[in-house]
Amino acid sequence: MKKVVLFLLVAILALSMVGCAQKAAEPGKPAEPGQAAGKVYKVVSLVNGNLGDKSFFDSAESGLKELAAAGRIEYKTIEMGGTDQDQPKWLETLNEVASSGEYDLVICGTYQMPDYLKEAATTYPNQKFLIYDDNTYVGVNQNVVNITYKQNDMGYLIGTFAAKMTTETSVDKINPEAVVGFIGGIDSPVINDFLYGFLEGAKAANPDIKVDTRYVNSYVDTATAKEIGLSMINDKKADILWGVAGLSGNGGAEAALESGKAWFIGVDSDQELTLPAAQAAITLTSGLKNVGKSIIWLFDEWDAGRTYWGKEVRLGIPEGGVGVVTDKNFAKIAPKAIQDAVLAAQADIVAGKIVVPTAIGDTTNAVVTLRDAMQP
Repeated sequence: MKKVVLFLLVAILALSMVGCAQKAAEPGKPAEPGQAAGKVYKVVSLVNGNLGDKSFFDSAESGLKELAAAGRIEYKTIEMGGTDQDQPKWLETLNEVASSGEYDLVICGTYQMPDYLKEAATTYPNQKFLIYDDNTYVGVNQNVVNITYKQNDMGYLIGTFAAKMTTETSVDKINPEAVVGFIGGIDSPVINDFLYGFLEGAKAANPDIKVDTRYVNSYVDTATAKEIGLSMINDKKADILWGVAGLSGNGGAEAALESGKAWFIGVDSDQELTLPAAQAAITLTSGLKNVGKSIIWLFDEWDAGRTYWGKEVRLGIPEGGVGVVTDKNFAKIAPKAIQDAVLAAQADIVAGKIVVPTAIGDTTNAVVTLRDAMQP
């Protein structure tokens, strides 16, 4: 009997000691304060180009550096080159790193990589992959997470800014007409998602605003985009143009510069850093896809037990996935009241006071109705 009592006492003591130990994070719930930081992930980032692009690749690198500095990952970046001659190396490198079994996560991005990634992910189903700014094959491979960005959130901030600025006649090049221009690449759900947010933000900032919306029908035709931009400026009195058309969009910057009567707004990355100096000088701000922050977000989720393999996650302002440039010309040229209006709109989106509609999956064509109603 004494032995039984002694055994029970030991068991109770052991259980009480376990209860005093730190709890592991429960799947689907945030990690609790004081929990162990978790494992250090081994990561490789494959760049289908080179660092120094002042765009997506540099943004991804900045996020990885931040994670490494915090002791959360060990990583290396492989620059594979971005020319046609380099492309055969892309699949070869994907296969090489996946077959090594060395990495917890292989990262790549942009529209050029999904076919290569699909092949590698199929060949190596136990290797986890992340691809940013692409959703071509969502769900095809259960070992891939696709990160995309809520361009409608971004558009709302740009629309707020453009609508406020276009009547600020104390600023050079701004005329009294409340007209701005949107140069889109192709009339498609993704481009119209930028547009939907832009229209909603502009209308909320100025109910009388007009938005001249036109499409280049190409992502590489700067000449046509320039013609469109000049027509918007000279025929419709637009004094701010937002180019959302890939390389074509830069034609809007050329039009604004040549006319001497308009400003340009960039997209995806900080175009004040990438455009020629004269065009950068007339670029007021840019809408941003924050690739680096989105990678950090994924690791935050992973550590908290939330994973998205085989799925697409669309990140907006609350997650830090998108935003706007708020330094350089924005800070120097825009009056403080306008800067504050943009930051207030951003805060309202984060707080859930503003929910920006999306054109993605919308079968009502509400964005088309709004687009047509706001034409000058």
